[in-house]
Amino acid sequence: MAHSQNTNVNVKFREASVDLLKDFLVNLNKTNKDNIKSLSKCSGNFKEKRLTEYIFLMTQELRLDTLAGYHAVELLQRFMVKHLTDLFATPTPQGAAADPPQKYEDAIFDKLKEKFPLIVFSCVQLASKLSLHSRIINNSTAVHFLDSVGYCVSKQTLLETELMILKGLEFKLNVPNPLTYVEILLEVLGHNEPSIPVEHLYDLCHHVLQFVSLERTIIYDALLKTTTQCVNPSREQREKFVTVTEDSMLLGVGIIAVAAFILYVGKWEQIVGELSHITGISKRSISDFSQVTMMHIVRSGSPIMTT
Repeated sequence: MAHSQNTNVNVKFREASVDLLKDFLVNLNKTNKDNIKSLSKCSGNFKEKRLTEYIFLMTQELRLDTLAGYHAVELLQRFMVKHLTDLFATPTPQGAAADPPQKYEDAIFDKLKEKFPLIVFSCVQLASKLSLHSRIINNSTAVHFLDSVGYCVSKQTLLETELMILKGLEFKLNVPNPLTYVEILLEVLGHNEPSIPVEHLYDLCHHVLQFVSLERTIIYDALLKTTTQCVNPSREQREKFVTVTEDSMLLGVGIIAVAAFILYVGKWEQIVGELSHITGISKRSISDFSQVTMMHIVRSGSPIMTT
């Protein structure tokens, strides 16, 4: 597992006003619901373990803030879904009219395969420009870094790729990522229940979130089986479950609940109850997420338990 780098940023809780917290929470909730309503069949496909780990390792190597890594994952997912949808919606070129549809699709994927490493890197570079506390990766640094990993590219190509992503996302880059949800929820939790040590929870939440992001497929598959009480869920059940795997608010409360169980098991029920009150997500759903995640943390022998 990639280790999250230490950040020099000191996050201060309990300083935001009530009105500001309400606005943040309402906005996050709306964004989350809008995202769930507009999910595509490809949602989540570009968050698989190896790809996420590559992004985390890149942000670590480039000494970026942890937030940039999560933002890059979100940008990549959103761009690739939009890009593939547009490519397959484009009429088949006349020269390829005689070819079977499968061959045309293969040609698209072959061409995309060549560009993909640069697309991933450009998402990291864009994310670095969006983080207030992160180093900005300029094109000179980018070219040097890519060259060091055996990927020679010009500054012009970098600019073209960045512009392609910007256009594909319609310049809407400021999308919330999982860490944003965790931070806001912790802030609200600390305001509502001053006795809860959210500052200590925050550090552990980083480790838990990274673990869940990397083990996403296994954890959500186990959660699906727990929720449906079915060892072999049907295709229809799996398709419907995408609304759960892409629910950032559930992920946020789940991460905090797991961290609370590890650090303050005596206050766990109180914290889960408050998280349920804040978000409207049932205690049962939060509990199921926590139990499944804890089971996988213990089985994996992750150092999270001794963090």
